[in-house]
Amino acid sequence: MTQPLTTPDPTTGAGARGAEAAGTGPAVATAAVPRDPDGTPLSVAHGPAARPTGVLARFEDWARRTPQAPAVIDGDRTWTYRELATAAARVTTALRDRVGPGDLVGVCLDRSAALVVTAVALARLGAVYLPLGPRPGERRTEAVTEDLDVACLVGDPGVLPARHRAGDLTALPLPVEGSNAPTAPVAAFAAPAAGARRAPEGALYAVLTSGSTGRPKAVAVAGPALSVALDWYRTETGLAPGDRQSLLIGVAFDPHLLELWAGLTSGAALVPAPDDVRWDSRVLTDWWRDAAVTVSVAATPMVEPLLDRPWPQDLSLRHLVVGGDRMRRRPGRDVNATVHNAYGPAEATVVTTTYAMRGTDAQAGSATPPPIGTPLPGVTVVVTGEDGRPVARGQDGELRIGGYCLALGYLDPELTARRFAAPPQDPPLPGVDRLYRTGDRVRMTADGSLEFLGRLDDQVKISGVRIEPAEVEAAFERDPDVRSAVVTVLRDESGHARLVAHVRPAAGTRPATGDLLAAVRAWLPEQAVPTAVRIVEGYPLDANGKVDRAALAAETSAPGGSAAPSGDAGGATPAERLVLATVRDLLGRPGTSLGDNFTDAGGTSVVAARLLEAVERRTGVRLRAPELLRSPDLRAFAALLDERRTARPAGA
Repeated sequence: MTQPLTTPDPTTGAGARGAEAAGTGPAVATAAVPRDPDGTPLSVAHGPAARPTGVLARFEDWARRTPQAPAVIDGDRTWTYRELATAAARVTTALRDRVGPGDLVGVCLDRSAALVVTAVALARLGAVYLPLGPRPGERRTEAVTEDLDVACLVGDPGVLPARHRAGDLTALPLPVEGSNAPTAPVAAFAAPAAGARRAPEGALYAVLTSGSTGRPKAVAVAGPALSVALDWYRTETGLAPGDRQSLLIGVAFDPHLLELWAGLTSGAALVPAPDDVRWDSRVLTDWWRDAAVTVSVAATPMVEPLLDRPWPQDLSLRHLVVGGDRMRRRPGRDVNATVHNAYGPAEATVVTTTYAMRGTDAQAGSATPPPIGTPLPGVTVVVTGEDGRPVARGQDGELRIGGYCLALGYLDPELTARRFAAPPQDPPLPGVDRLYRTGDRVRMTADGSLEFLGRLDDQVKISGVRIEPAEVEAAFERDPDVRSAVVTVLRDESGHARLVAHVRPAAGTRPATGDLLAAVRAWLPEQAVPTAVRIVEGYPLDANGKVDRAALAAETSAPGGSAAPSGDAGGATPAERLVLATVRDLLGRPGTSLGDNFTDAGGTSVVAARLLEAVERRTGVRLRAPELLRSPDLRAFAALLDERRTARPAGA
């Protein structure tokens, strides 16, 4: 028998708003492990008891109790809780006549005091915060505002699509100081498209996830769902007044909401990260040290290189929450911060399971991947077979998630009905009336911990972001010179994934791969832009007449599968040969030349970090990401490397 869970569904409309307003809600009790008739434990696990609390109310409480405490610290500039609350009040006044409860507001700001003020102001208005990132692709933003009833976009006019730049602009009194601050922020209003969807009632925020139709899909989350994750975060990390919480994750992705509201609901100070931090893991540790960050959230691909080097012993960092991709090793014994391997889709409010690791653990330093752990308070996880029923512990299956953590759903009701399904009747899951189908393949061990095994469908994670290859294909196929596109996933020896686009041109056209890449950047987030484009005459087919993606990927990885290497390495300096060979290897593009610009060739922040690591490992010279990004081409970057090597004293 399972122990009853004393809760109706907490994430539906009025109940969600009531719990948020009152700061209370029914607790969820931990249930016993269900078993099948022969006594075999089933793959069902419940987190500890939970009770939703207020999100905005907690911030308001700290603003009253500790008005002079630092709320945001950006270099030499500090905003107190009182100043932050006052700035939010001014923005609320500026928007009140045109933005109300339930209205979607697209936020095109970077990590900054302006972003924090905007989040607080929108919560006070009851509006729905929709983060789009500081430099959203214009066509991607246009698609979002065509599909969704967005009341306005907030950001500098230069980053907004033409329709909004030409609309009604209202200047906003947001902070314009700090490393990522906007210059002249506005709220840009434009008439919504016919049939555009509104957010469901009770939503606090909405985020975009990859969609197989070629257009991003939005998922809406209520305040109580976020509050449960925040309560866990504060308890687990001890985040409190006097602490400094990073604001590091890219703003287009939902983990930044965990960072932002964790700081504001604990009385701690938020510290926005400068943009170059995300390009270089060494810059990240320097920033942690210089900013005296005590609790941080970071993407797995950024943290992994840190674990391959001696851990800096002079950091103030106590807790590091890592997620977004499979972690391939455990922290070593020299790591003096607790590292939390976190898992959670946006549809289940950022984090649903975690596994804590410390340098004193018996398995510290092991090269085996750690589990993704056990469910957070108020979370139920179930591993199911194809029939939707729980499998025995130790068997593989699809992970389904239920409980307080669940999002309200997508802004597309039909998609919500497909992905948020009723739980199985046998065994019963009292108090759980919906389960989100993650599409992730996992295994539950005897102690209830989950091991991540991969995806069940075509989705892939690139630098911690879920990508639908079909969305990338659709972006290429918008070009009239493209007849069709197929995207495959290649992995290097360490398991890192990259995308390759195989493009069949329209009759009579000869599109340049660089032009194709430039065009899709307007539609896709950075992580979804392929590192290479192959022009093909056709695709291999399987026995069913479908494109054989495995064979296509094999063609790419085989010798001669990509464009032939350019001959410009002849007569190159050692530094040029090193840079060119490393970039070709990281991008999987043998045709890359010294005259190519790094980002135009397909370079991303994660690839840049790996390039800088490789250069330092081979030469002992440490270059910074901005130096790579400012170089007009790879030849200029190699010249800078030669210059630094020459300047090093003998024996250094």
